[in-house]
Amino acid sequence: MNYFRFFLALWMTCSVSLATSQTLFRTSSGEISFYSKTPLEDIQATNQKVGAILNASTKELAIQMRITDFQFPNKLMQEHFNENYLESEKFPTAKFVGKVKEQVDLSKAGNYAVTAEGNLTIHGVTKPVVVKGSVSSTGTEMRINFAFQVRPEDHNIEVPSLVFNKIAETIDVSGKLNLVK
Repeated sequence: MNYFRFFLALWMTCSVSLATSQTLFRTSSGEISFYSKTPLEDIQATNQKVGAILNASTKELAIQMRITDFQFPNKLMQEHFNENYLESEKFPTAKFVGKVKEQVDLSKAGNYAVTAEGNLTIHGVTKPVVVKGSVSSTGTEMRINFAFQVRPEDHNIEVPSLVFNKIAETIDVSGKLNLVK
C-alpha cells in the first residue's frame, strides 16, 4: 500500500513538472477557408470548427478539422465537395502536423513573422508543406494568421473533365487561429 502511494505521488510530481515545463496554447474554434477562382466559377468555403494546439516551448503545431464542417454559400456545392471530391465519409478529417522554424519565444508578448514546416494530410494523402504566417502573442493568448496553396491533384482529388474548368488547379487556403493558454 505504501508503495502504491509513493508511486502515485511520484507520478503526480512528474506530471506537474512536465506540464509546467511546456507552454500549451489551444483552440477548438479556429477558422480555415479556401478559395478557388476560375473564369467560369468562384468556389469558397469556411470551416469554423478547427482544432489546433501549439506547444510554445517546442514550437510544435497540430491542426485538425472535419471535412464536413466546411460551409458553402451553395448547398449543392457543399454536397458535391463532400461526396464527389473529398469523399468525406472515407476521409473525414484533414490535418497539419509541423513545427515553427524561427527561433522566437512564442510564449512572450510580441508579433512574429513565422514559417511552419510539416505534413499536410488531405483525402488520405500526406505531403510536406511550408506555411507562412504571423503570430501575435500576449503571453496568454495567440492569434495566428496564415496562407498557403494546395493543388487537388497532389492529394489524389479527382476533378471530372466535365467540371475541370470550374475548379482552379491551385486552391488558396487561409486560416485564423485564436489560441489560449
